[in-house]
Amino acid sequence: MSASLIDGKALAAQIRGNLAERVVGIRSAGLVPGLAVVIVGDDPASRLYVNMKKRACDELGIYSREHALAASTTQGELLDLIRSLNEDSSIHGILVQLPLPKHLDEQAVIEAIRPEKDVDGLHPQNLGALVAGQEGFVPCTPAGIIKLIKSTGTEIQGKNCVMVGRSNIVGKPTALLLLRENGTVTICHSRTVDLPAVCRQADILVAAVGKAALIKRDMVKPGAVVIDVGTNRVDGKLMGDVDFEAVKEVAGYITPVPGGVGPMTIAMLMENTVKAAVSLQANR
Repeated sequence: MSASLIDGKALAAQIRGNLAERVVGIRSAGLVPGLAVVIVGDDPASRLYVNMKKRACDELGIYSREHALAASTTQGELLDLIRSLNEDSSIHGILVQLPLPKHLDEQAVIEAIRPEKDVDGLHPQNLGALVAGQEGFVPCTPAGIIKLIKSTGTEIQGKNCVMVGRSNIVGKPTALLLLRENGTVTICHSRTVDLPAVCRQADILVAAVGKAALIKRDMVKPGAVVIDVGTNRVDGKLMGDVDFEAVKEVAGYITPVPGGVGPMTIAMLMENTVKAAVSLQANR
């Protein structure tokens, strides 16, 4: 029996529909949520993501402003721009599209964004709030992953959850969110001994390492929920970190690539932007 497909596009459309209604109400009260998107250089994947984010803003009635900077932009110039956006009352969320060109210090750039405008949820203050179980912005992809799991009707509490990947953007925050939901969480990485054996214990398996078809059929517990965060180009085709065709024969639920996690990341960004606008207005 083949796994049920977790349709990220449909779930994201539902979330965006609810957000659009909320934005109508906010705008009628005189508040227009504003998102600034900063892109440095001309990486094609980054350009694609930025265009998708701008399109989502237009759809929902969120004001968006793009700052497209040359690849030669200096650290000082980028930090000056962020400082000015921090002070701009029409901008409630600041998103710097990653990765940045090699000569720029990503961490310093993330830390320059005001935590209240950090809609990507990557500022140390927001990540610290996540660790402490306090209020703050949660990184968009991990937030979307939790919603995808819950959309299957699966209760996370008490389940064995295996997170393959330990990045600050996806792996660590996702593990913390699963823990917050009372899952029993194992984080795997390149130094993990016998990865297949660990993965086979997972009721919920999340893969985010950027290695095409890393997760094979024999690594998946029958009936498991499998969330594939990977986006890898193989012979011009987009592939995830999971061997989809083989794994869908054994999993209970599985996300496709594309059409799984990706749309949810953008929906969560929109949700964070609206939350930032309302919060900043309330604290003014």
